[in-house]
Amino acid sequence: MQPPTLRTERLVLRPLSLPDVTAVTRLASAREVAATTLRIPHPYTEDDARQFISALPEEAEAGRAFVFAITTGDELCGAVGLHVEAQHRHAELGYWIGVPFWGRGYATEAARAVVAFGFETLKLERIFAHHFATNPASGRVLQKIGMQHEGRMRHHFLKWDEFVDAEMYGVLRSRLQLCGEPYPFGRHR
Repeated sequence: MQPPTLRTERLVLRPLSLPDVTAVTRLASAREVAATTLRIPHPYTEDDARQFISALPEEAEAGRAFVFAITTGDELCGAVGLHVEAQHRHAELGYWIGVPFWGRGYATEAARAVVAFGFETLKLERIFAHHFATNPASGRVLQKIGMQHEGRMRHHFLKWDEFVDAEMYGVLRSRLQLCGEPYPFGRHR
């Protein structure tokens, strides 16, 4: 299964493709973006972007990962995705937004749509995420989409030769069903 195109009020979330290499490189190569993520190296090169994007169709076909370009229609702003462990029916949510697009609510809007996709289409039981304790803005995104803080893992990651605490969040399908809708915090269109 390849990722579908999801539409929100302001965004179009579509599969990343090789024509996105230049835009992904330009946005993800910012040190500020790499500093808030675990998987984006710094410096980030066109080869990094090409290898990442080239692997996505196979990952989606195998049901392991569904990654979307976050766009305002014609301008790429970042990426969001789910890394799925099918045997456990759960997935890890991840996202990043390019610095020029920070503070506009795009991460919240995109994450909300992808979580809805995970529960409604992939039939997941649990979706979880983490953020560096040094990045509280990401925690606010997770809270806004209905995730609950589940704890802090001290010195959980080694980022640029420093240990970083991870704040853990999650949401269960059963919690959302108690609210009377499949995903009351927003649906994808």
